[in-house]
Amino acid sequence: MTEDIAIRRKRLIHRSLYTGMKETDLLLGGFAHKYVHDFTSTELDIYEALLEAGDPNIYVWAVGREEVPAEHCSSVMDKLQEYGRNELARKD
Repeated sequence: MTEDIAIRRKRLIHRSLYTGMKETDLLLGGFAHKYVHDFTSTELDIYEALLEAGDPNIYVWAVGREEVPAEHCSSVMDKLQEYGRNELARKD
């Protein structure tokens, strides 16, 4: 049985808001609200796999503190990094 895409999007937004690390909650929560509603099924797969990488990893990749591993290089990560740069610039 496959999950309805609307339910899947809601679940991923919720997961993004409650990762366990406040900085990542803020970053991913805002990102998910902005992009997840328009993601294709494939992009949802990529984003869901990214969430499995863990908060500290996602955060340092998104803000450019560490290089993104090849398995997580994607258009979704590109959007997340751009979103992260914009958010950091806004706070300066």
